[in-house]
Parts: sequence; C-alpha cells; structure tokens
Amino acid sequence: MDFLAGDLAHYLSSRLSIPVEARLDAPWQERFRLFQEGEVHLCWVCGLPYVRLAERFPGRFSPLAAPVMQAPRYQGRPVYFSDVVVRRDSPFHTFDDLRGAVWTYNEPGSQSGYGIVLYSLAQRGKNLNFFGRIVESGAHQASLQMIVRGEVDASAIDSTVLEQVLADEPQLAEQIRVIATLGPSPIPPWVVHQEAGLPDDVILAMRRLLVNMHAPPEGRDILSRARLRRFSPVSERDYDPIRAMIPMMEMSEIADTDERGKRSGRRLK
Repeated sequence: MDFLAGDLAHYLSSRLSIPVEARLDAPWQERFRLFQEGEVHLCWVCGLPYVRLAERFPGRFSPLAAPVMQAPRYQGRPVYFSDVVVRRDSPFHTFDDLRGAVWTYNEPGSQSGYGIVLYSLAQRGKNLNFFGRIVESGAHQASLQMIVRGEVDASAIDSTVLEQVLADEPQLAEQIRVIATLGPSPIPPWVVHQEAGLPDDVILAMRRLLVNMHAPPEGRDILSRARLRRFSPVSERDYDPIRAMIPMMEMSEIADTDERGKRSGRRLK
C-alpha cells in the first residue's frame, strides 16, 4: 500500500522536527536494499525477512509498531492470515485437495505467500512436492490474476491484500473462492534502522506518533483509508511465532529443492 507510506510520511513530517520523505520511486526490492544499507531509516518489512535480519544483525533493526486491521477476524491484534484462493469453478474445496495442483506464490521472502505454506505443509508431513508444479508470480495481485485466467490452480494470499483488492475490484469476488486459511502470523511491522543516524528521541517520537495515530481526526482518516484500526507497539519478541516456524519451513524446503527445480524448469530461490 504505497499510498499509506505516502500518507504516513506526510503525517510524521508535520509532527516531527525533521522532514520525512516516502521513497516510492523504486521497486520494493530496491527500497529494502536501501533500508538494509542505512539509506532508508524506516521500512515496512514482512515478518519473515525482519526475523532473518534481526538474527543476522542483532540490535541493528528494531520494530516500532505494527498495523491492527479493522476487520473482526483480526480481533484487535497485530496479526494477519494467508487465505488459500482458487477459481470459483475449480474442483478444489480443501487444502488437501490441492495435491498435484499448479501452485503459485508471490516471492520466497514472503511469510504470507511462501513461509507459512512451507510450515503448513511440514505440519502435514509434506513438502512442496505435494504440488504438481510451482510458479513464482512476483506479487499477490499477480497470483490472483493468474488464478482467474486459469494459468494456475491456487495460491496463499495475504489477507490484507485480498481485502484491499476485493474492495477495489468487487467483481473479483464472483471469480474466486477461499478454501482454507493459514495462520495467523504476526503482521509486517514498521522497522527502524538503529544505525542509520536517527537520534533516539526521534525514534521514540515516531513510535509514539504511530501508536497514537488513531486519536486525532487526521490520523484516523489515514488509517481508515488503509482499512487499519490503529498501530500497536511491537517488539522483537512479538515475532517469535515466525522465528519458531523457520526450522520446519527450512526442513520442508530443503527436502524438496532438487526435485522442485526439475519440475519447475528452474531453481527457485
């Protein structure tokens, strides 16, 4: 939601003693690289890459706050789900029905589209060989379009992305079905680079502004537009559930790597 990043930059800039600029002029991969190198101070990071960054560079990256979505299914907590989506006219009705199906995922650094799928397969005693073919789409929105066009059978879609897409394209609801829900997982946090030169008082002020953003009318309007109820303060420990999933994710992926590369025609990341 690039529009949210732009709105947040304006909101923070109007209340801090320093200007805040949203970097929306590059693909997210480039923005994430700039964040890791300290050229971007604050970044909205998926929980899985955040946990891996925190393990590689202890103390360098700290979560400030995480979204709490409006919908009742989130129960006022900073979590989200992965909804397993198929075409409405497909023969699949449960996750187990997908054995041998063509599966697409957004990208391998994604908790909602990739990590939680590996974990869920491992819980079932399976790995990615469960699917007949695997395709990397590049984005949840692209996965949805591939499902609708009949190019693939199913994908795990970030529930917050699915809700936004259905709000923007209500006709899509007649073309797809959700057959399973994986998770919840801790929702992607806003993370600060502690060694990028921001003074501690500015970091604390940003956390305070985000956590209290639902109080002033301007803040509520920005949150409402993004289907957020508020921001919740979070710490590294709040992402322990993802940290605990990683050994099973890696076991499922490692067991499958060679065969998966043969069947997909290329080695996935």
